Amino acid sequence: MELRRIRPQEHAAAGDVCVAAYEPFLTGAEDDYRERLHDVASRDAQAEVWVAVDGDRVLGNVTYCPPGSPWREIGREDEGEFRMLAVAPAAQGAGAGTALARLCEERARRDGATGMALSSLATMTAAHRVYTRLGYTRDPGRDWSPMPGVDLIAFSKAF
Repeated sequence: MELRRIRPQEHAAAGDVCVAAYEPFLTGAEDDYRERLHDVASRDAQAEVWVAVDGDRVLGNVTYCPPGSPWREIGREDEGEFRMLAVAPAAQGAGAGTALARLCEERARRDGATGMALSSLATMTAAHRVYTRLGYTRDPGRDWSPMPGVDLIAFSKAF
């Protein structure tokens, strides 16, 4: 498995991975979110999309939101933030998600961050186990709702 910045020709495949990974958790209130998940090109232009690949196959991807990125949601000035961590259903459990989260932490450290923050749907319990293994803790004071019927819970970690 190789971790690297996404290439433009991989945007569509990475979008497909995002939609497939998130599909079981989309209940209707966030139907337009599928389009945002699939629009990797916009995220890569305004943030940084990183991929885990095996040959020419995209196993997973994540959006790292550097300081000043419009994709940041809950990260404080001294924190990094990542979003839309997604692993293809067939590749889940093999370490791609953990590797991508660690990559974001290293990227944040290079930006001078002293911690990391992220939001997640409450139902994404497998992702929460990954975050807990990596040392993240729940940060309920930053829980929020981007729209009615969509409640996000926050996690943070100090470096």
